[in-house]
Amino acid sequence: MSLTGKTAIVTGAGSGFGAGIAQRLAQEGARVLVADINGDAAKEVAARINASPWVVDVSDNTSVQRMAGKMPNPDIIVNNAGITHLPQPMEDVSEDDFDRVFRVNMKSVFLMSRHFVPAMKTRGSGAILNIASTAGISPRPNLNWYNASKGWMITATKAMAVELAPFGIRVNALNPVAGETPLLKTFMGEDTPEIRAKFLSTIPLGRFSTPEDMGAAAAFLCSDDASMITGVAMEVDGGRCI
Repeated sequence: MSLTGKTAIVTGAGSGFGAGIAQRLAQEGARVLVADINGDAAKEVAARINASPWVVDVSDNTSVQRMAGKMPNPDIIVNNAGITHLPQPMEDVSEDDFDRVFRVNMKSVFLMSRHFVPAMKTRGSGAILNIASTAGISPRPNLNWYNASKGWMITATKAMAVELAPFGIRVNALNPVAGETPLLKTFMGEDTPEIRAKFLSTIPLGRFSTPEDMGAAAAFLCSDDASMITGVAMEVDGGRCI
């Protein structure tokens, strides 16, 4: 129960890694706001882990501001919401798909910071965890703009960590490899045994990242056990980036 008495917002928590992170933070004693653009999914996860659901579009300023009214001063923020585009040559990605990746994967971190960092500064403490990806340090072909967005996330994490450290706010990131989440099929383009085997062959431990893996790593980095850790982008990838 390392997070007893803490409050946490996890975005994109209606499924996949976000759900796993929200569940583990709740198990560790945190009061969790399960935030997702899919209200039904948020309600299902929240009911399962005894948390509160919230519908939010993290790419929209008004929507994020409204969420700040629900939980204005969280101890923990997990910027997990993210999307990708279909695997294809970089020049074939549509402008609409690029803009959507930009808004959800990058602009959302700006908006969450805009609405929640001031209260953390006033309090003099806080933990922000950004969910990046191995794609940000070891890109796969044909996911160019997704790769770039996750590289941005890693750099943003380090820049935030340096700027916010004097205010007692720690900022870290996790770099998962692909996992059994709704995005897996999108990453691979097609979900077949052959493609899965090819994908898994690039991971030395021979399996995908799981929501439980991510939850365990998130709980550590958001707890006081990691009080001297900031600006880290920790790989949860089974050795993919070695």
